[in-house]
Amino acid sequence: MPTVVVTDAKRRLSLYLVFACTVLGAGAQVLMKIGASSIDHPTLGAKLLSMIANPPLLAGYCLYGLSTILLVLALRHGQLSILYPVIALTYVWVSILSVVIFHERMTPLKIAGVAIIVIGVAVLGRSSKS
Repeated sequence: MPTVVVTDAKRRLSLYLVFACTVLGAGAQVLMKIGASSIDHPTLGAKLLSMIANPPLLAGYCLYGLSTILLVLALRHGQLSILYPVIALTYVWVSILSVVIFHERMTPLKIAGVAIIVIGVAVLGRSSKS
């Protein structure tokens, strides 16, 4: 098996790819929420058919697929212990998009939770530089 040299540039690219995964994942979740809101059929068969032919749901699935592909590419040269926790930022983007798109309320506890996630990812990022 050939030796692979992992440069700082490759590690940085891995981090950018995972960051893109968080944005794509949040977009996928918003699209799936939009698509799920339009499913209102009485039978299981009709619901399944509606899910298959639902453009927002399909777009959400595609974004998740693209996010997964980017994650695989990122994991080639990045440290799993650093990259995977960054995916928690998806919760941050979903919270923000939920307020903007769905007019959901951001409570003090939600704000605290988002802040804890951001601080946690920042701490992990700092610890990787040590």
